[in-house]
Amino acid sequence: MASASLKSSPVLDKLEWVKGQSLRQPSVSVVRCHPTAAPSTLTIRAASYSDELVKTAKTVASRILAMDESNATCGKRLDSIGLENTEANRQAYRTLLVTAPELGKCISGAILFEETLYQSTVDGEKIVDVLVKQGIVPGIKVDKGLVPLPGSNNESWCQGLDGLASRAAAYYQQGARFAQWYPILAWGWAETLMDLRCFYIDFGLGFCNMQDNGLVPIVEPEILLDGENGIDRTLEVAQKVWAEVFFYLAENNVLFEGILLKPSMVTPGAESKEKASPEKVADYNTVSLLKRRIPPAVPGIMFLSGGQSEVEATLNLNAMNQAPNPWHVSFSYARALQNTCLETWGGRPESVKAAQDALILRAKANSLAQLGKYTGEGESAEAKEGMFVKGYTY
Repeated sequence: MASASLKSSPVLDKLEWVKGQSLRQPSVSVVRCHPTAAPSTLTIRAASYSDELVKTAKTVASRILAMDESNATCGKRLDSIGLENTEANRQAYRTLLVTAPELGKCISGAILFEETLYQSTVDGEKIVDVLVKQGIVPGIKVDKGLVPLPGSNNESWCQGLDGLASRAAAYYQQGARFAQWYPILAWGWAETLMDLRCFYIDFGLGFCNMQDNGLVPIVEPEILLDGENGIDRTLEVAQKVWAEVFFYLAENNVLFEGILLKPSMVTPGAESKEKASPEKVADYNTVSLLKRRIPPAVPGIMFLSGGQSEVEATLNLNAMNQAPNPWHVSFSYARALQNTCLETWGGRPESVKAAQDALILRAKANSLAQLGKYTGEGESAEAKEGMFVKGYTY
């Protein structure tokens, strides 16, 4: 059930966020800390964009379609239906997604890959413009992918902090209004991550760069489902990770009202014998984790699906919304919205409408779940199949 306070919060009109805005030069915010200065004199960054950031965050904090797969990951998806990873095939699939009739009625924001932000549909219309016409706010994946972390146990490091400020300014000019930085934490690293302070410092600095240039950051250090751990161990690690994340966001004067949170759900490991009901998952996430770690100033918690089946992700989200929350609790799903859609399409032009219908069906189901009104009736067996892939990355 959506928070009562959310209903009265000021949000942007469908197209208000692009009307009448002149393009601004990248802002530079400097916070000087003098030994004699009182803590109250510290300035929250992103002052020139602060009002816009807050409005954008509240607008997007409803329902997000994550279609920010890198070209390599998109190639894996296309390969699963027998298509070659070419720009034309990627364009055809992305066109299918953004042109789905009435998508804007059940999706408020769409995260794009850089190629997609500058791409047009197969009919020649800019994808950003198609989204805006649907009343969907465009977002952008701003990191530069994962690279091996030297000296680690097969861990990865998210690169892209260098040059982020200038890229963020360019993405804003192209029409993006929010951004996602996507590091992933495997269990070997997440359990000892408290010693890797540089990870959190990069996190805080990256979000400052985004906010300083008009982009609402999505905070997302995903803890992978890999492992045999039980749900209590997942909770223990998640609590440590989120405590550190928000400490360093605060240290960097990130505007909490102008960010969104995108956590993985606290569940047993994908290879664990332990099973958790949606009610238990809801209790561990909303009561045991989020209410202990996330400031109520954050407008939205947009859960990722992380390899759960389409139905499982929707049931868990629905369970979290059976009681009021301090923030709006919703979704930012990729595979849990797209899987059946992609398989239905199969690269066949005659199957585009059926694939779009499948996408809308999932988007509507999760729209109901973020209000606590999803019943699960009439779901296909295909939608109940798990999508966990060991070591999966975007």
